[in-house]
Amino acid sequence: MRKGVKAAVIGGVFAVMIGGAGYGTYNFVSALNGNVNGDSVGGSGPAPVRTGPPSRGEVKETSAKFFAAWEKDEPAEAASYTNFPDAAEQLLTAYGHDAHITKVKITPGTVSGATVPFSVKATVSYGGKSKPLAYAGRLSIVRGVSTHQPLVDWEPSVLHPDLVKGDTLVTGESPSPPIEAVDRNNTVLTKDDYPSLGPILDELRAKYGDKAGGEPAVELSIRHEDSGAADTPLVTLAKGRPGKLRTTLSASAQAAAEQAVQRYAESSVVAVKPSTGEVLAVANHRADGFNAAFLGRLAPGSTMKIISAATLIDTGLTTAAGPAPCPNEAVWQSQTFHNLKNMAPNERATLSESFARSCNTAFVKYADDVQVDSLTKEAEERFGLGRDNWKVGIPSFDGSVPASGGPDTAANLIGQGQVQMSPLNMASVTATAMTGAFRQPVIVSTRLDGRPLAQARGLSASTVAQLRQMMNRTAVSGTAAPAMSGLGGSIGAKTGSAEVDGQAKSNSWFTGYRNDMAAAAVTQEGGHGGDAAGPIVASVLRTAS
Repeated sequence: MRKGVKAAVIGGVFAVMIGGAGYGTYNFVSALNGNVNGDSVGGSGPAPVRTGPPSRGEVKETSAKFFAAWEKDEPAEAASYTNFPDAAEQLLTAYGHDAHITKVKITPGTVSGATVPFSVKATVSYGGKSKPLAYAGRLSIVRGVSTHQPLVDWEPSVLHPDLVKGDTLVTGESPSPPIEAVDRNNTVLTKDDYPSLGPILDELRAKYGDKAGGEPAVELSIRHEDSGAADTPLVTLAKGRPGKLRTTLSASAQAAAEQAVQRYAESSVVAVKPSTGEVLAVANHRADGFNAAFLGRLAPGSTMKIISAATLIDTGLTTAAGPAPCPNEAVWQSQTFHNLKNMAPNERATLSESFARSCNTAFVKYADDVQVDSLTKEAEERFGLGRDNWKVGIPSFDGSVPASGGPDTAANLIGQGQVQMSPLNMASVTATAMTGAFRQPVIVSTRLDGRPLAQARGLSASTVAQLRQMMNRTAVSGTAAPAMSGLGGSIGAKTGSAEVDGQAKSNSWFTGYRNDMAAAAVTQEGGHGGDAAGPIVASVLRTAS
């Protein structure tokens, strides 16, 4: 945090939870003296307490009072019209003092039920420089739980639509100079051309801005509760001088990734260069803006069978051409596992065939033979996962394959249970399976900061040959064939669908390689691996040379 800038943090989770409960509590009645909103009542006794949703008149009156106090920079007064006045006052105070926002003019729109849309026009000033600020917002009016008065249902987004819990607004010299990020071929990368890169460019600026040779800007920014998270600039009052930052990304692969994820909501994809570990593309299509491509923690479904197959081969339990029977069901410690609907059983199947068909029971059957920590050791020692030591260049999750006993020993083998992965992790897994060498993914060269990279043993030539044969079979004639259709060159893939409690549809997973590119994607509630994640990965792999 820069000198002279005071941050006001938004109220905690407990307050928010109580607010949510209060919204639906309309029938709690306690007597109040006097009437509400000047409505006359008969008799000399206390006025009846209002219950139920606020009336249109109450919505308009309460929002007008809130807007008026906000415009006058009276934080305490404005906060008094909300259901969480302490949290509201903190952020409203920061709005005028720390963010230096003045001359606020709020224009309400047409009331719809209890919701009031509005537009804000204001001025941001700092160090003799000023810029206009304009944005649209909305708020809702609810009835107070104890007071029964109409109140603004306070959330940080009432003040600005981009604010979430823990955020505040500040104006001042930026903590890090701006950057001009370029791809591996010197093509400039901007959030306008590549929207998914917005949060990632912010992270790169926070981490490397002072190393790229630029000069700080003066900005109105969102400062996040997580001290390690980069500020999000909203308005630039004075441009700094950007420093040039070369990334490992490929503009062509990034463009394909951006377009591919837009076809499926809640989707993320990562592509890496197996021969170097360099990240070629990263894209997300999510309502929350979260970089799930790098930071997601989800069960990877049957894409995990790449590591599971390697475990069975490396521990001598079977080979690609060895037995892996595929019955209709398999029972492990009282838990019954099934295959996908309409999959015919094959008691004489090989590991290669069961892998290509994505037979769950074939892998579950080996739960009797593997040690509780066999899968964990394979993931950590050969694929470089689960040690919390990746240094990609921006925050990332390194995967998690815990040594889980009980039913989870079997469930982990098919990518359920306690296993968690991100698309970045699975793209790296595919790259390792394809080359035999674990090369920790990077998005910025280590030459810039000298950071040490994670290391792992990798795989033997024999294991690599068998994994490539099984992944190629899956891509050519197995469950991945429809998505990979039309792709030439050296190809391989694995599908996955991960069931999640409370979801009507499974999460769709897919990972594959083509020549010197490996990619992995997930679409939450996307169904089978080939339904959503498969087409995303295939679109990115088409850019591989």
